[in-house]
Amino acid sequence: MSRVWLALLLWAAGAAVGAPDGGRSLNVSDRCLSDVQVFLRDISLDPPQHYAALMYDAFGKMGSDVAGGNVNMPGSLQECLSVRGPAFSGQYCQVFLKQDNIQYFVGICVPDSCEEDEVETLVICEAFQVAESSLIPALPSILVSQSAQGIFMTQCASDTASPDLSAVTCLFVCVAMIAVPLAATLLTALIRWQHHKVVNPGVPRGSSSLTATSNLYGTLSPNGTPSGRNDTKNNVHAVQQLGEMGGSRSEEEDTGYVYWCLQAFSLQNTTQGVLSTTSSSSTSADPVGSYASVNGIRILSLLWIICGHSTQLSAWNNLDNEKEWKKTVESSPLYVFAFSGPVYLGVDTFLLLGGLLSARSLLGSIQRAEDKLSRGLVAHFIFKRFKRVQPLHLFIVCLSIGFYSVAQRGAFWFIAEDQVINCKKYWWSNLLLVNNLFTITDICAPWTWYLSLDFQFYVTTPLLIYLYRLNRYVLLVVSALLLLLSGLASAVITALLQLPVHQPTTLTYESYFQYYYNKPYTRYGPYLIGILLGIYITNRRDQLLKHQWQAVLGWVSCLVGMAAVVVLAYVLKDVPDHPSVAHALYQGVHRPLWALSVAWIILACEEGYGGEPVGLLSLGVWAPLSHISFSCYLIHPFLIILYNGKQETTMHFTNFNFMYLFLGHVTLTLAAGYVLTVLVEKPYLFLRRSSG
Repeated sequence: MSRVWLALLLWAAGAAVGAPDGGRSLNVSDRCLSDVQVFLRDISLDPPQHYAALMYDAFGKMGSDVAGGNVNMPGSLQECLSVRGPAFSGQYCQVFLKQDNIQYFVGICVPDSCEEDEVETLVICEAFQVAESSLIPALPSILVSQSAQGIFMTQCASDTASPDLSAVTCLFVCVAMIAVPLAATLLTALIRWQHHKVVNPGVPRGSSSLTATSNLYGTLSPNGTPSGRNDTKNNVHAVQQLGEMGGSRSEEEDTGYVYWCLQAFSLQNTTQGVLSTTSSSSTSADPVGSYASVNGIRILSLLWIICGHSTQLSAWNNLDNEKEWKKTVESSPLYVFAFSGPVYLGVDTFLLLGGLLSARSLLGSIQRAEDKLSRGLVAHFIFKRFKRVQPLHLFIVCLSIGFYSVAQRGAFWFIAEDQVINCKKYWWSNLLLVNNLFTITDICAPWTWYLSLDFQFYVTTPLLIYLYRLNRYVLLVVSALLLLLSGLASAVITALLQLPVHQPTTLTYESYFQYYYNKPYTRYGPYLIGILLGIYITNRRDQLLKHQWQAVLGWVSCLVGMAAVVVLAYVLKDVPDHPSVAHALYQGVHRPLWALSVAWIILACEEGYGGEPVGLLSLGVWAPLSHISFSCYLIHPFLIILYNGKQETTMHFTNFNFMYLFLGHVTLTLAAGYVLTVLVEKPYLFLRRSSG
């Protein structure tokens, strides 16, 4: 194809689409035109030039099982980027197309002298042709009714990262938040060594007489203060000697505060108790006290959510047999751990636990405040929660912007790229904990909508506790009204918008995310039930269950309710084409019903009627996992998106493949969760307790 002919194609395309009115520039630089011409000429030679053959080989090509969902053609990103032509290098681009009702993308390899909009122009003009055959294949007419391709986006990848100021700033924040605890760890170790010299100069280092009489690491007690005052004074003296500080009282107090901060951030303190098999308020993310079953329920729910995310985030973009996956998981209850409806009942379990623990925490604070619910106590209660979740939450936001901006991308990197764009635009909604009020496709770190929802519900706890202290019957009436309104809101929205009863397995139902999925008026029921459960358990004078038959009836009702919620999700799996009473009724009652069932399990275990379930849910292994569960929840989607985005080929759904993938994600999540717990979460948790 000659350069003149290519230019004529561009002119003709410009006339056809009306570029001046459409807002699309069809200008292509001379260099880009020349390099594309050279590539097309060299691929047409016999034999073709080696670099041109590699570029051609890197183009995405149609595979088999298109009818089963294998429509994406990623090509070879690394092969394209390795190409070195006569005067240009290979540049990997993706062309996003729509044919009939099928959306897919094709990876292409073009000269790096072409800009993104120029590549799109060349694609529109059908410039990439060899021997009158397009290098960007359309889906065959035997499989689709429409042969014309519609292009709606083109994006190109660079082989070098070019982060902007916001990405650099976020990377600096992340590195600083990690570096401070590491530096504090080294300084604390140095102070320990100096303390050893000052206190016991004649005792060999590591002697039992030293370790038996003092806590050299100054472990923080549950209230956030150093466990040994004498040790702190001795270590302050060591800090003074180490830094050659003066001996005035003000300087000593300042030095003591500096040393205390070192303790709060050092790994010598933050690692203590994390792997303990006992629950305590000093180590767990939320105080669970004597609730025997809460740790087990929390971790099983977390694993359920990770399994769902591992499957669904891959199925949305990366599968070559998406239709088979969709048909399989939507037709058999055996896939309850992967199907989007039942999977996210785990979030409702989290909300129930959040309400339970918030009520317990506030009632405990009121008791310590001489049974007074003051404005100051409420303000402290709310602000304490804000300080609890935000350090690690904002770290994840910064990590999403910074790391995704500089990491080497794969063929499916557009998922991570969307995160960078959304976080740069909507980071403030995460800071204010209101990101759940946006549609989930526009949220920065979309899995963090749960934190905003939980915080908004947390703010309502003081009001309900106030009503309880005023008159418990008033609380019951208000609670019943709130449950009714939340259920009605869910039912009406489902009926009017004809929503499915589960999170869709595709992203085509935007109204589901925009109006229903993460909104406080549709998800309040489980949290409210948790608050009521927390009030009852904390203030109970006697056991609710008096007889064995009551426990049996409760367990039967619990299991039947859970089974009904899960099974009906499969019965009502189809999206209604008209307002459906059955779908609306299910959507209005299934979350409170699930929460009531989980609440029964907690109550039965507390009253000694747990049987075998309480033995499973109270295993010691759940405690250390519970200590890192908050970090695990926040980091696991980041890792899944990173893994999926760096893939250069599609994945194939089989039971074994996805079980193996899930186990890999869980292992990496636990490791990363532990690191973030001891380096980011716990240091600020100690600081929060001291300031409180």
